[in-house]
Amino acid sequence: MSHLIYEKRDGIAYLTMNRPERRNALSPQMIVEMANAWNDFREDKDARVAVLTGAGDKAFCAGADLGLLIPLMSRGREPENEYDEALLKDRSLMQTALLRDFELYKPVIAAVNGFALAGGTEILQATDLRISAPTGEFGLSEVMRGIIPAGGSLVRLARQIPYCKAMEILLVGDRMNAEEALRIGLINEIVPADKLLQRAEELGQRVAENGPLAVAACKEAVIRTSGLAMEEAFKIESEVAGRVMRTKDAREGPLAFMEKRPAVFKGE
Repeated sequence: MSHLIYEKRDGIAYLTMNRPERRNALSPQMIVEMANAWNDFREDKDARVAVLTGAGDKAFCAGADLGLLIPLMSRGREPENEYDEALLKDRSLMQTALLRDFELYKPVIAAVNGFALAGGTEILQATDLRISAPTGEFGLSEVMRGIIPAGGSLVRLARQIPYCKAMEILLVGDRMNAEEALRIGLINEIVPADKLLQRAEELGQRVAENGPLAVAACKEAVIRTSGLAMEEAFKIESEVAGRVMRTKDAREGPLAFMEKRPAVFKGE
């Protein structure tokens, strides 16, 4: 059975972590399948935005499988199948799966349907729009296990929410509910559980209707200028803007507006 369901419809890629009996904990198989899916999404010109969620109604992702993934990576157990072998052979698959040190400028929407703990909160920080059911719970409990959240949280978290709150999450390890995650800006909104995917699709469709090169350029500029001095950051912004303004899409958008018709963006 696949540990990740990967589908594409109407310009939207759907990645569903598929281990509901294990609260969608990250297994070696899921890591490999997710890395392959992100690579495919990045290269598919027709896929303009992705929605990431978990199977079932209990969990988005409860983090790494402490019985499968962590012992494999620490060499506490020997590889048992092709996915174990693939992950040990190419550890960059882990980085790609968690969208860490992986260049992806297409937007990703997280639909959090329950627990998003440890690795679940880590991959959440790699997404761009985040919605949660009222049952969403968030937290980085790694320090309680004597390990650290090195799937991107040590770099991303304090850039995304207030410093002292980020350090509380990292150093204490307690969970927070969806209301607190919304209050501190970790997520965008809370919607009823039965409307979660519908809302994610609505956002995805809105993004997919926009110029794909412009959308990707916005994300690229934000990522590439993070932490830079203003002067250097403005150079990158100008570079990205100039590239977009030379595209056919940049001519099509204003023309469609003047002609009072929907724009037809081709990503060119």
